[in-house]
Parts: sequence; structure tokens; C-alpha cells
Amino acid sequence: MVLERRTRWTPGALRLACAGLLALPLLTLAGEARPNADDPALEARMLHITTELRCLVCQNQTVADSHSGLAQDLRQKVRELLAAGNTDPQVIDYMTARYGDFVLYRPPVKTSTVLLWFGPALLLLAALGALLRVLRQRSRLSPEQFDADDDTADPDATAPAAAQPPPTPDLSKDPVHGH
Repeated sequence: MVLERRTRWTPGALRLACAGLLALPLLTLAGEARPNADDPALEARMLHITTELRCLVCQNQTVADSHSGLAQDLRQKVRELLAAGNTDPQVIDYMTARYGDFVLYRPPVKTSTVLLWFGPALLLLAALGALLRVLRQRSRLSPEQFDADDDTADPDATAPAAAQPPPTPDLSKDPVHGH
């Protein structure tokens, strides 16, 4: 015969156990985020450099602002290069050698990037030239050569048609019995 022993919880012990279980999530609260680098000067240099580099995934954000995995890896690589004693220009040279001028948020003006720098201005000048050409051609035309505008041609033609009421059904005849 097996003897069973039952443990009885007293109300005070039960309350204490419940309070302990409820307090358990408080142990997992996040504290203040510690910096990735132990040296604040190194971290400041890393942030300065990564604000000059374009995120290759996001392309409209700097590496410092992006949350992509590649941007995190690039920030870590910049930290490593700075910790190894590289200067800021050496780190930027390393990144451009590896990823090209596209990684720079402000690429240098050279033959391969001249369209990037001056292309928008050239497009704007071309659009202004085309506009001036059209305006000059139109100013030389006589008024008879222009098409009449729809809203000034015939004021009655654009007036909405008078609303007519729907036809009323003939209820004098029963559709079922034919009376």
C-alpha cells in the first residue's frame, strides 16, 4: 500500500507564490542600451563616417540611419577598421574600393559620375528650352489658328439636359389577371 502525502498551501504561501510569479516579468525589463563601442570617441567617428556612406539596401538612407542587416554589418566593419588604427579617409577608401562610388552619399565629380551630378540640371534646361520654343511658336500664330475652347464655344451646348421624370406605370391593369 502506497501512502500519499498531500501538501496543503496556506493562503499566505499561495499569495506569496502568486506575487512571485507576477513579479517575474519585471526581471526581464530592458535597461539602457549600452554603446556598441567602449570608446565614445570611436563611436562618434564611426557615426560621422557612416553618415557619409549610402546604405546599399535602402539607397535613400545613410548607413548610420538604416536598420538593414547590411548596414549593421557595415557599421561593425567601420568600427573594426577604426579600432585597428585606420584614419577616416582610409576607412572611406576601403568602402569605395569594395563597393564603388555608389556607396558614397556624395560621390566625387569625375567622368563616371558627371551625369549624376549635372544630369538633373541638364534635364531642367532642356525642359525650359522646350517650353520657350512652344510659347514662341504659339505667340506667332493668329487667333484664328487656335482651336476654340469647349467651354466658350456654345454656352447652351454645355448646359445639362433638363431632368425628365421617369415614366409612371399604368396601374389600372392587373398584370396577373389581365383586367
